[in-house]
Parts: sequence; C-alpha cells; structure tokens
Amino acid sequence: MLSGRVSTGMSRKQHVVNLSDEERRTLEWFVSTGERKAEDITRARILLKANDGLTDPQICEHVGCSIGTPYRTRKAYAERGLAAIHRRKPDREYDCKMDGNAEAHLIRLACSEPPEGHSRWTLHLLADELVTLDEIDFASISHETVRQRLKKHPQTASL
Repeated sequence: MLSGRVSTGMSRKQHVVNLSDEERRTLEWFVSTGERKAEDITRARILLKANDGLTDPQICEHVGCSIGTPYRTRKAYAERGLAAIHRRKPDREYDCKMDGNAEAHLIRLACSEPPEGHSRWTLHLLADELVTLDEIDFASISHETVRQRLKKHPQTASL
C-alpha cells in the first residue's frame, strides 16, 4: 500500500475565483482603459481567466506570466477582494523620516560648497552628512530619501 497523498487525477483548486457581475464589469473596464500599471492589468486579467474556469497553466499561456502568479493572485483575491489587483496592501503605512526642519537642513547643505576633495555633493555624501548633524536626530537615512526630497526642490537640480 502506498503512503502519502494519492492523486485522483482531479485536484481541488484552492482559492476559487467567483466574480459577481459587478466585479467582472469592473475588471473588464479596468483592463480596457489601459491607463494602469501593467502588473495590475495582468492580475485583473488573471482573475477574469480564473473566473472563466481556466487552469493556472492555461492562464499563464493566455496572460504571459510565470506559473506562480495565478495562484498568488487568486489567494490575494480570496483575502482582499478586488483590491488584490494592486500589489500593495492598503493598510501599509510609512513614517516620514524627514520633517520640515530636516528638509531645510538638507536643502541648505545641498546648496553649500561640497566637502574638501569633492567637486560636488552626491546623494550618498548628503545622506552621510545629514546623519552627522547635531541639529537632526537620525540614526541613518538613505540616499533614496535624500533623492526624493531634493526632487521636490528645483533649486537643488545641479546635484
């Protein structure tokens, strides 16, 4: 006698997608507008194909995605409904590291002379210098945070 799970040829799919008429219309509209992120449109198309009864390999062939994507999309739909077409969960919150005072220091620093031995400020130099300032209490700050803040201020565009 064999131990373990015996395959009967028909497997039960976890996270079955049963769209309401309204959900289906919403997804069809979402896909047809073409003004969304490609990955969001792909997930919407996956939900539509899963609702039509296609298997994951068939969905991959129609949509052009990897084999794990339909499963993850169906699972997300089961957990979050149509919000599953968006990758980020709506409850994610990020704390802003820089307040107005820190941003003012950053702009003042970016507009000042670069440190000795450097012809200009780089994002990494600015991030490192901000951490050393006594007026601002940062354990660390990334160059990407510096880039995003400076992007808002055209006067620092020479960086």
